[in-house]
Amino acid sequence: MKISKSMQDAISAQINAEFQSAYMYLGMAASLEEQNFPGMASWMKKQAEEEIAHGMKFFDFVFSRQGNISLPGLKQAKTGWKSPLEVFEAAYSHEQKVTRLINGLHDLAQKEKDHATRAFLQWYIQEQVEEEQHANDIVEKIKMIGKSVSGLLYLDKELGKRMAE
Repeated sequence: MKISKSMQDAISAQINAEFQSAYMYLGMAASLEEQNFPGMASWMKKQAEEEIAHGMKFFDFVFSRQGNISLPGLKQAKTGWKSPLEVFEAAYSHEQKVTRLINGLHDLAQKEKDHATRAFLQWYIQEQVEEEQHANDIVEKIKMIGKSVSGLLYLDKELGKRMAE
């Protein structure tokens, strides 16, 4: 069954949000590189890659349902974050926002009785649980570390081990 116009428009907006997320994470990576945290920067670059992959899954889904996509422009990404804590707190807050967006899509799919989209969104709902947990875990670790340079350097090294998902 062909996807509804309202659902394809909502998913187009989500595609923009996913790519905007990737752009935001690249801005965060730039700031972390400038602060000499290459592992944290690498973690953010991998996060950006993941967001692009999420956007492409939405893109392909709409076309699999005979829909069309609109692609508005992206906003400039913030750079110049002050600290790793500020970066990861913003990342956690952003993931909470993305969760609300995904839930809104699911609500629309439910309202429209679009079972295919509801089933498709289940993966994203679970993914957002993980995204929020990972970002919050890092925030809490940075808070525990406090101003310990050796602690931050250790965490930087650990986060640099993240593999692309």
